[in-house]
Amino acid sequence: MVATPQIKDQLQHTHEHLSGQDRVAVLLMGYGEVESYEDFANYNEQALNLLTAKFAPVPTWIYPPLAKLLALFDRHEWGHTHHDFISPHNAIFEQQRAGIEHELQHKWGGGVQVFKAFNFCAPFLPNQVLAEIKNQGFDKILIYPLLVVDSIFTSGIAIEQVNNAFAELADGDESWVKGIRYIPSFYNEPEYIKLMARLVEEKINADVAAAYLPSQIGIVLMNHGCPHKAKGFTSGIVESQTLYDLVREELINRYPLISVGWLNHDTPLIEWTQPDATQAAKNLIQLGAKIILFMPIGFATENHETLLDVHHIIHALEKQYSGVDYVQMPCVNDNPQFLSMAAEWANAHIAELMQEQAKAINPQLAEHHHHHHHH
Repeated sequence: MVATPQIKDQLQHTHEHLSGQDRVAVLLMGYGEVESYEDFANYNEQALNLLTAKFAPVPTWIYPPLAKLLALFDRHEWGHTHHDFISPHNAIFEQQRAGIEHELQHKWGGGVQVFKAFNFCAPFLPNQVLAEIKNQGFDKILIYPLLVVDSIFTSGIAIEQVNNAFAELADGDESWVKGIRYIPSFYNEPEYIKLMARLVEEKINADVAAAYLPSQIGIVLMNHGCPHKAKGFTSGIVESQTLYDLVREELINRYPLISVGWLNHDTPLIEWTQPDATQAAKNLIQLGAKIILFMPIGFATENHETLLDVHHIIHALEKQYSGVDYVQMPCVNDNPQFLSMAAEWANAHIAELMQEQAKAINPQLAEHHHHHHHH
């Protein structure tokens, strides 16, 4: 085919059209988990700095030595007890990113791209990824922590890191970001709740129903543990509780033995949500459960809590209640239905960003406010 002037014109126009209005960078954010022991102390120190500062009365000088101490525990826990366990979290998160991007591009074309950022893992730290987004000429961003529940320890950290990155990347006075949208969590999205319940039911029908009465099947729905006090920040308890209630409602008429089980980081001096997953299982066993299903509803991506912690919990219960069976279920991970709904939740925000006229931000105004308030 020969490129006539009209076609060249058309291509040029399409390119210009794409370069501005129809481009949105989706910043999919996750925790990230280190994959080598050398990174542990560094990872722990960053995590401690960002997390502990939100709820514990801990002086900052303690972080570096504490991080090294934790790295030793981790080294023992992951290395010796689990034969150099490497968390699949990062690999699964990449599958989630690719799957969500595939869905979004099917609708929007190549102008929408999905980038992943991890709170604690180079080379995907938010400032590194935002530098890349800026480099590629995007000026509209959808910040999307792929997290079931919103809290200061999840999306709160994400926003804190994004703001730090914006401060680093500002060119002189002129702001390069022309539009921002944000998706905090999806704890109450009906499709997600129905999917959680359906995964439990499918598992029961496939492997459990033949051997047990419905009233003997205990279901522990696992949420991310939350400290009760977080200096007034959103600690995740309210959304987690709602999530649990909604999933329970879907199942309770058929399977009466259901309990929430919080996966807590048992830290001294801090009061965590109760019952933890172990206590929850014991409670259901006391009520006559002959099999316990552990289903993570508060986590979208497998990580060392959902794998190792639950593994330990089951191991300890097996010793104490040998007559009971235990089933450890996976997170939703890259389930195609989940990726399709996750993309769908982004569509309205992408549409808004595309319609929005790019508006320049004028830092002089901030200066003005700043002075004004001081007088």
